[in-house]
Amino acid sequence: MIAIACDSAGFELKHVVMNYLTQNGFAFKDFGAYDATASDYPDMAKKVARAILDGECTRGILICGTGNGISMAANRFCGIRAAICHDVFSAQAARSHNDANIISLGARVIDEKLAIECLSIFLTTNFSNEERHVRRVGMIEM
Repeated sequence: MIAIACDSAGFELKHVVMNYLTQNGFAFKDFGAYDATASDYPDMAKKVARAILDGECTRGILICGTGNGISMAANRFCGIRAAICHDVFSAQAARSHNDANIISLGARVIDEKLAIECLSIFLTTNFSNEERHVRRVGMIEM
């Protein structure tokens, strides 16, 4: 199960992403925002982080204007590794090297096509489990 949330700036891109998830058979839970009314990205990040930490979801997708604020808010939670991904290489490395469990997208930074490409890579790339990556991810959790 994938948790997804956005603030008002990410509302339109969230619907593009949810359509992609539905068309490709990914199960997801929408944690808001549910309309384009102004909303606070820290609240949305907290909902997704909690869903992952509580075991309700295994990965998350967060969307705000730049991807910055919402990922900063999510990364305040121990056990969350949210990565801002605005290119395919970053999405692949976030999963394979950093075992990121949340992808953060900036709706005002990348277009819909690139967002879906990043998301596709993020969802289909496994953590490499190489000793150096396992060790470094463990260091994040300290």
